[in-house]
Amino acid sequence: MAHIRYIPVTEAEPRLARLYARCAGGAGEPDNILRIHSLNPPSMRHHYDLYRHLMTGPSPLTRLQREMIAVVVSVENDCFY
Repeated sequence: MAHIRYIPVTEAEPRLARLYARCAGGAGEPDNILRIHSLNPPSMRHHYDLYRHLMTGPSPLTRLQREMIAVVVSVENDCFY
């Protein structure tokens, strides 16, 4: 659970619910790093769009290499993501 207040998926108004669905991960709900933007949906959309671009947009790095970099950075930051 995020330590920052957020709107639960079950309480999301229609616009936020659509955004939650767009950002949903493998578990069917958005990750906490995105969920904490629920009080400011445009920031959630921008954060998600940036993430998608960085991970799937044009790059000399493969998707796997990008994921490996993200894992190493998370470990160095003592982050469980």
